[in-house]
Amino acid sequence: MMARMRRVVRIVSVALVTAGIVLLAEVAVTLLWKEPLSAIYAEIRQNQAANQLDEIRSGFFGDPDVATAATSDAEDEQRAKRLAELFAAQAQNGKPIGRILVPSIDADYVLIQGTDEADLKLGPGHYPESAFPGQGRTVAVAGHRTTYGAPFNRIDSIDVGDTISLQMPYGRFTYEVGKTRIVDPDQTGIVRDIGRERLVLTSCHPLYSAAQRYAVLADLKRFELARP
Repeated sequence: MMARMRRVVRIVSVALVTAGIVLLAEVAVTLLWKEPLSAIYAEIRQNQAANQLDEIRSGFFGDPDVATAATSDAEDEQRAKRLAELFAAQAQNGKPIGRILVPSIDADYVLIQGTDEADLKLGPGHYPESAFPGQGRTVAVAGHRTTYGAPFNRIDSIDVGDTISLQMPYGRFTYEVGKTRIVDPDQTGIVRDIGRERLVLTSCHPLYSAAQRYAVLADLKRFELARP
């Protein structure tokens, strides 16, 4: 009887140790890289979104109103605003609208319209209530840190002075980071308009927790409009 009990205890012990090793390995992979299964899903959807973005870009300049706005004699700021308004009018939740590039953390992702969970599974999401680049107001983007490609996994490594670019079908807008903040989830004022154009990136903080939000705030420094 005692021998049988010792054998059972040994089997259970081995099973628990094995399970622990597997769990630790999964945690290690996630810490060093990102959650594996959702990362594969996100990469597939990002590739699909990139193809869609090419089609959206081509179709956008096929609109006569867009072509007129892009070639008008207005100042660059006014043309940027008009093009942004025209593009915003056709943007749809869950669809790609541009690319976000953060060289300091090797981030280059297709930007999706919307911040619902389904949208963020596809990539970083543009807050629908915020402005589009060129409209002269706050542009806000959210992204996951550990799942679905973890586009903002290293958001807390973005430093003051780093640049962030939003490459839209109608132009490229480059922002310079001025500060970072840690806020509570209910502090939605972090993405409010402040009378000038700025970019705000947000993600959960710390890793593996939704207790707070990490925010990166950057001011528009330059832009270059696309030509039809």
